[in-house]
Amino acid sequence: MHPNSTSATVRPLTASLWRHHDFRQLWMGDTVSVFGNQFVLFAMPLMAVQLLHADAFEMGILAALESAAFLLVSLPAGAWVDRSRKKIVIVLGDLLRAVLLLTLPLAWLLSSLTLPHLYLVAALVGVITVLFDVANQSYLPELVDGDQIADGNGKLQATQQTAAAVGPSAASALVSWIGSPLTIVVTSVCMALSSLFVSRIHHREEAAGPQVRRPMAAEIREGLRFVLGHPLLRRIVACTGTANLASSAIFALFVLYTLRTLDLSEITLGIVMSASAVGGIIGAITASRVQRRVGEGRAIPLAAVLSGAALLSIPLASTLPAVPTLVIGGFLISWAVVIYNITQVSFRQRLCPKPLLGRMNASVRFLVWGPMPVGAFLGGTIGNFLGIVPTLWIFAVLAVFAALPVLFSPLLTMRDLPRELDALAEASHS
Repeated sequence: MHPNSTSATVRPLTASLWRHHDFRQLWMGDTVSVFGNQFVLFAMPLMAVQLLHADAFEMGILAALESAAFLLVSLPAGAWVDRSRKKIVIVLGDLLRAVLLLTLPLAWLLSSLTLPHLYLVAALVGVITVLFDVANQSYLPELVDGDQIADGNGKLQATQQTAAAVGPSAASALVSWIGSPLTIVVTSVCMALSSLFVSRIHHREEAAGPQVRRPMAAEIREGLRFVLGHPLLRRIVACTGTANLASSAIFALFVLYTLRTLDLSEITLGIVMSASAVGGIIGAITASRVQRRVGEGRAIPLAAVLSGAALLSIPLASTLPAVPTLVIGGFLISWAVVIYNITQVSFRQRLCPKPLLGRMNASVRFLVWGPMPVGAFLGGTIGNFLGIVPTLWIFAVLAVFAALPVLFSPLLTMRDLPRELDALAEASHS
């Protein structure tokens, strides 16, 4: 039954989403998928550093290829997702990524693993991830009522941050036990399970018929026009895109920095990443409370300032005690980023007309994730010439300045964010 049909809307708004069958399947699929993703995010850079002896430039290339698809194919992906059944995109996306990732441990077992192979898998998985993420983020508003979107995002974010907290430690233990290539096998199993859960969702979508389709270029422009034409969304994407460029440069070098410059072990690295990610769990749990206390609008610039400032802890760890500095800084980064994301994602999901959701999300991904491969490439390139620590300082300072578009904006004076498109003019004059 459609969740927005009459029988669905008579449920009290306080009814728990845990009693919503389709949301539970989406949540379970997302849970095993994000846990698997944590394993591969930990294991793939370790494969490059430890097995293939990659340097700073090569690590920058790897990180750039992982996110290059967000710059190259996000916009057509949004239009394509809006024309497709999102459930099918999600299920096939998980299965295809599982198959591609399995080629890495297979090549390792055959003693034929190379950096170009790793690069190719990273790039192809990135392309599929673009389609998967756009469909996944556009699917929640199809399954639940509008007033439950923020609650659903909070639950999904809580799970994602739990995975971010538990995943690196579990991944480091697996890597120590079975090695990084076989750890990627676990990721493939997780993604296969995710596709199984999502396939059990009852909600039936109807793809847009050919009679309502227009040229893809026109549909892409419509998504970009919606995002860039909204005065608040325009500032949010400027902040997020700049912050993502800076943080991608930093995290492209992070494994190399911690293992070689700070001389931490892979186990210690996993513990640091897990302990830092606890902030994200707390952020997901406290997001609604923070929004009520400081205001939904003000939560965005305040979280942006805090997350940018906390990134300074990463280069500071080269002069201060490394582990506590990284843990405290990482905790604050995770907490602030989750508050920021829950607030702005829920805002744009409820504001956007449903037929435009895929293109809106894809346009946002293009604008805010497109800078990520650029940042990763710049981080690796500059790190190769100036050294890792000076490069980390450059991009950590840039992350601080990334908050300016939302800090000097109407958001700082707005307690409540607009809920309807006709609030555009009101928002622009606030």
